[in-house]
Amino acid sequence: IFSGNQMQGTIFPAPNFNPVMDAQVLGGALQGIGCEKDLLIDILTKRCNAQRLMIAEAYRDMYGRDLIMDLKENLSHHFKDVMVDLMYPPASYDAHELWHAMKGADMEENCLIDILASRSNGEIFQMKEAYLMQYNNDLQQDIYSETSGHFRDTLMNLAQGTREEGYADPAMAAQDAMVLWEACQQKTGEHKNMLQMILCNKSYQQLWMVFQEFQNVSGQDIVDAINECYDGYLQELLVAIVLCVRDKPSYFAYRLYNAIHEFGFHNKTIIRILISRSEIDLMNIRQRYKERYGKSLFHDIKHFASGHYETALLAICAGDAEDY
Repeated sequence: IFSGNQMQGTIFPAPNFNPVMDAQVLGGALQGIGCEKDLLIDILTKRCNAQRLMIAEAYRDMYGRDLIMDLKENLSHHFKDVMVDLMYPPASYDAHELWHAMKGADMEENCLIDILASRSNGEIFQMKEAYLMQYNNDLQQDIYSETSGHFRDTLMNLAQGTREEGYADPAMAAQDAMVLWEACQQKTGEHKNMLQMILCNKSYQQLWMVFQEFQNVSGQDIVDAINECYDGYLQELLVAIVLCVRDKPSYFAYRLYNAIHEFGFHNKTIIRILISRSEIDLMNIRQRYKERYGKSLFHDIKHFASGHYETALLAICAGDAEDY
C-alpha cells in the first residue's frame, strides 16, 4: 500500500565537520563590518541540525556569547527569522512555533494544524517535553485554553500522541468507514467525537484502508465528504489529517503552495515548513510541488523572495542542484 520511495531531505550532515572552525568563521562574519551574511548562509544551511547545535556550543566556549542572540542582534526581518530558526532542535522548534501561534498577537490556527496533524507520536512526545521546559507550561492546557469546540477536542486528541502504530484490520476498517460516513451525515456532537477519535487514534495503515472502504460505501472521497459536512478550522484540521495519512510530502507541498500563492508569501509558514522538513522529506515535497503545480518550489521562491532571505530559503530548499 505505502509507496516504497525513500523519504529524503535536502540537508545532510556535512563531511569533515569542524565545529570550532565553523564557530570561528561565524564569529568573524558577525563581528565584521557590515556582517558577512553569505558566510552565515554558507555555514548554517550546509550543516545538519545536530551539527549546528555543536557549532553553537563551540561558539559559546570561544566567545562567551549566545549564537542565537548574536544572530538576532546582527540580522533583521525574515532573513533573521530563517537563520535563528535553523538553530533550534526540531522538538524545540515545534514547541516555539506552537507557543507563538497561540500566544502571539493573532491566533495562528494553521500553524497548530500543520504541526499537530503531521507529527508522529515520538515527535509529539518530545515537543511536549520541550514546550514544558521552554515555557513552563503544559502544551495540552494551553491548547485547551486558547481554542474551542470540536477543533479544540481534535487538537487535544492529537496532542496526546496516542495514535496506534502499524496495526491494520480489514474488518475493523469497514466498520470505521461506516461510522465516518454516518458522522458526515448526522453531524451531531457525538458523531463529531467518533469521527475525530478514528482520525486521531487509528494507525496510518488502518486509516488508509478506512478511506478506501469509505469510498466504497459512500461513492465519495473522504476529503470531499469532510469538506461538505464541516467548515472552519475543524474542517481544515480533519482534511489535514487525511492528507498526511495519504502522503505527507503532498500535504506540505499543498501548504507551501497556499502560503505562497493564496496568502501572498506567508513568510512564517514557508520558513517553518522548509526548516522543519529539511532533514526529513523536503526533497519529496519539492518533487510533489513540481508535479502538482507545474512550477518548481525553487522558481516560486525566487519569484517572491529577494536578497539574503531568498538565498537562505533556496539554500535550504536546494539539496542536489538538479534541473529546477
